[in-house]
This record gives sequence, C-alpha cells and structure tokens, in this order.
Amino acid sequence: MNKTRIVVIGSGAVGSTTAFTLMLRNRADELVLIDANHSKAVGDALDMNHGIPFLGATKLWAGTYEDCKGADIIIITAGAAQREGEPRTDLLKRNVSIMESIITEVLKYNTDGILLLASNPVDVMSYYAWRKSGWPVNRVIGSGTLLDSARFRYLIGNHLGIDPRSVHAHIVGEHGDSELPVWSLANVAGTALQIDESDKAELFANTRDAAYQIISAKGATYYAIALALDRICTAILRDEGAVLNVSTLLEGYHGISDVYLGVPCIVDRNGVREILKLDLSEEEQALLQRSADKLKGLNDSITISPTV
Repeated sequence: MNKTRIVVIGSGAVGSTTAFTLMLRNRADELVLIDANHSKAVGDALDMNHGIPFLGATKLWAGTYEDCKGADIIIITAGAAQREGEPRTDLLKRNVSIMESIITEVLKYNTDGILLLASNPVDVMSYYAWRKSGWPVNRVIGSGTLLDSARFRYLIGNHLGIDPRSVHAHIVGEHGDSELPVWSLANVAGTALQIDESDKAELFANTRDAAYQIISAKGATYYAIALALDRICTAILRDEGAVLNVSTLLEGYHGISDVYLGVPCIVDRNGVREILKLDLSEEEQALLQRSADKLKGLNDSITISPTV
C-alpha cells in the first residue's frame, strides 16, 4: 500500500498550525515541513514529534524540496505576513516573487500532486501558481472562501442560537474585501433565515472583517485556516466528493472567466471535480462580477515568467 504524504511549505504560524492539525488527525502517513528558515522547520518538527507517542504513527520531519517527490498534496502557506489594517491585496507584490521561487522548486520534484494554496492574496496566488506550474486547473486549489463561509455560519448560528453545522450559507468571490454573502440561498434545514436587514449587514461585516479583528488582537490568524486546510486535505485523500467553497478557475460562471474565485466545488481525489453554479440574485451576480473584475485587474498586473 502506498504511503500518503503531505508537504507543508512555510513553517510560520499558519504552516506550523496546519501541520500540527494534520498530525493530530492522522491525515497522512508522512508529513514534511519545508521553510526558508530550515532551523524553524526543524524545531517545529522536533516539537511535534515529541507528541507522537500520544497520537499514532505519523512520520514527520523537516525536509527540503526534494521531499516533494511523491507527495499527494503540497500545501503552500509561505509568504509575507499580513500587517495590521493591511488589505490582503497589498501583499501581492511581496508574495509573487516568493511564490515564483517555490513553484520553480516544487516542479523539479513533483508534477502530479495537488497544490493547495493558502498564501494571501490567495485567489491571485492560486491563479499565479496555476499559470506558473502549467498543471491541470483541477490540481491547483486555493483555500478560497471556505474559512469565510465557516465564519459566516458561525456568526449566523450564534445569532440564531443554532448549531452552525446546521446553517447552510455561503460567502463567495474574493477571500478578502470584495467577497459577498449569498443571503438569497442561506437557510436552516431548507427554511429561510429570519434575520432583519440591519442584523444581516452586521453579520456580514463581522465575517468580512474577522481577519482584521484577529490580527489587531494577536497579530495573525491561524487556527481556523488550519482546520479549513485540513478539511480540504481530508476531502482529497478520502475521495469524498465533498462540497467546499474553494478557489478555482471560473470559465463562464455567471459570465465570469479566467479568474480564480471562491465558489462551491466538489472536491475529491483528483482535486476540484466540478464547480457548482449557485442560483444567485441579480444583485449578487453584480457583486460577484465586481469581485472578479478586481482580481482580474490584479492578475493582469503580474508578470508570469516561463518555467524552465
């Protein structure tokens, strides 16, 4: 039986927390940490390995890009940190050069795994990684609005006094300031939500601005995104066919093409198997188009050099 391997590139707050979450849940037989600061990766791996006797038999180590060979999933969390009050899109120029070097190194050792991006701005970084790698689009996935949708469901559930797992609601578009709530389809067990407009506005604002609130309070967000990445990995490794709001390339989606955005997708062993087209209201379609136009402008500003 082939061993499953997940590589996490970037051992900062998001990467190390993601690796720890994957280890806790025994998601893969082998877990590799790669970081430009190799000693940081070594320290994280050593710290986590000391907990193995409490958990199971996951083999975990600090490695190099050569360890990407044979990996099922390569998670990229590396990048410049988001500063307090800084929009995710302001990270773009600082992170493109980092992503270019990572993709170039990965391609030396792996051409048939799945790239899972969490580096911000994640939709632009995912589009860049897809173009740079030349891989099939189904195998280059961004974390998208999966976390945003979880935040949205949590806040709605808390407002209504209902378990958020019973709330069905989507945030789509950019993982960032132009994202939008799909109130027209939000429900609990098929029942429309009884929430007044002022409360809806507040719930969405708290969803959209959640990262800024957390960064202001403690400097970075990492627990919930680690769980979101773990959820995507689980859907892939278990071939679930789970519906998750990940970022993928849209073509003819409500008239939107050639841009990565977060929308509900069916995720299985091959990555994104299918994109589900939501029945959006006219207002929601207009907001989604605005989000797409913003990101396409950013995509157009990136120079993608050919991979040798």
